[in-house]
Amino acid sequence: MELCMVKTSNMKVVVVFNHPYQGSYCNAILQAVLAGLQKGHHEADLIHLDNDNFDPVMRAKDLEAFVQARYDAVNACEKLDNQVLEYRQRIQQADHLVFIFPIWWELMPALTKGFIDKVIFPGIAYDYNKRGLMKKRFVNLKGITLITTMNSASLVYRLVFGNAIKKAMFAGTFWKLGYGNRKWISLNMVKFVSPAKRAKWLYKMEKHFAKLL
Repeated sequence: MELCMVKTSNMKVVVVFNHPYQGSYCNAILQAVLAGLQKGHHEADLIHLDNDNFDPVMRAKDLEAFVQARYDAVNACEKLDNQVLEYRQRIQQADHLVFIFPIWWELMPALTKGFIDKVIFPGIAYDYNKRGLMKKRFVNLKGITLITTMNSASLVYRLVFGNAIKKAMFAGTFWKLGYGNRKWISLNMVKFVSPAKRAKWLYKMEKHFAKLL
């Protein structure tokens, strides 16, 4: 008797997406990423910040919790938005974290910045050790991929603006937390490239995430 072999999920991937316009190229990238993950038998969990109506603003209660979390993380978290606590639970189960957003004025949009401020937070994403250094809480997270679009040339963004998003997200936030497997996929001059090149980028994106390790 022939047995039917069912391939199980290889990895759980949380995708954090931020773009309000459904017709954007970022949205096309999102669909390519999700299709690739499906082909690779990975489990995708989409956090769509725009559709979630995520509040990016650090309120007084959030800053109070930030101070309290250094010595009382459990009670500090009770002050945070339920949405933030839900995001924490979902990322805790992830093997890989993907960010997709456009570069606006050299940095991320407000919702992505707010996500970093409110989720990469003491008691949520990290604790402090006795020397005051950060110790990551998302221990299952093996890698982080950043996918960005911009209309600036790669050379201009690197030489004039110093690869600002890479420094903010990788040399800053996630390096501080100790994540070594960090990849940045930068798509440049998006408004000016041909439809054929855009299609090629999407094909490569799908292929990349189908083979994600």
